[in-house]
Amino acid sequence: MKSTIKWMDNVQFVAEVGSGHALVIDGAPDYGGRNTGARPMELVLAGAASCTAFDVVLMLKKARQNFTAFSVEAEAERASEDPKVFTAIKLTFRVTGPAIDPKVVERSVKLSKEKYCSATAMLGHTAEITTEILVSAA
Repeated sequence: MKSTIKWMDNVQFVAEVGSGHALVIDGAPDYGGRNTGARPMELVLAGAASCTAFDVVLMLKKARQNFTAFSVEAEAERASEDPKVFTAIKLTFRVTGPAIDPKVVERSVKLSKEKYCSATAMLGHTAEITTEILVSAA
C-alpha cells in the first residue's frame, strides 16, 4: 500500500493513493486553510467507518440478508492535548431491509470489530470503540 501527499498551498494537499485515486486535504481557516477538503483526522475516522462497513456488508451479503440501505455513522472524541488521538469512537450501524435478521447483523458487527477491521483494531489502542445497531424493515 502506498500514498503520496503533495503540498499545494498553505495547508492544502492532494493525496494520491496506490489505487490511483486522489483527494484534497485542507485545514480550517484558523490554520491557514481554505476549507477545500477534508481534515486529516476526519479521513482517519471515515477510513475506520468504511473499513468496518466493508466487512459488515460482505458478511451480510454472504448471509443472504436482503438489505436495501446500509450506513455507518462514526462519532469520535479526541484528547485535549497533543497528540490529539481519538479517545472514544461510537459506530452506529443502520441496516434497512424487508427481512433482516438482527442477530446476523450483530454477529457481523462483532466479527468486524474483533477479527477483520484493521482500522478499528489500530484505533482501539487509544480509543474505546462502542457500537450501536439499528435494524428496520423497508
